[in-house]
Amino acid sequence: MPITKGYRQLVDEAMAEVTTYSVAQVRDRLANSATQIVDIRDIRELNDGTVEGAVHAPRGMLEFWVDPASPYFKPLFGDASREFILFCGLGWRSALAAKTLQDMGMANVAHIDGGWQAWVEQGAPTETLEQNKARRSKAQA
Repeated sequence: MPITKGYRQLVDEAMAEVTTYSVAQVRDRLANSATQIVDIRDIRELNDGTVEGAVHAPRGMLEFWVDPASPYFKPLFGDASREFILFCGLGWRSALAAKTLQDMGMANVAHIDGGWQAWVEQGAPTETLEQNKARRSKAQA
């Protein structure tokens, strides 16, 4: 069966419809408590670290975690006062994911152009997986 619409066309279409921020634009938003960075990469990709302050929501569970009707719903994603800025390795999966969340009705979603690779290359703040877990545990206590 021939592919009639390839991944690149899907990504390009998503990019045309979603809010895309540069690394610099996201860094400017980090101090805003309404900004929530969301790492949608696979758990195996987190060994290199993550964006400082990010919450991990694997791409395969994202739709289930944001839908209040889902048994997997995470209340964090029900906070309409937040802006959820997604990222993946290169910005392709996060563009597709942001488009899907928009299609689900979320207006408060965006993604990072170039993803984790651009974030690291531009020296933006990161934390190890252990630091991320410790920060989240402290916040929940």
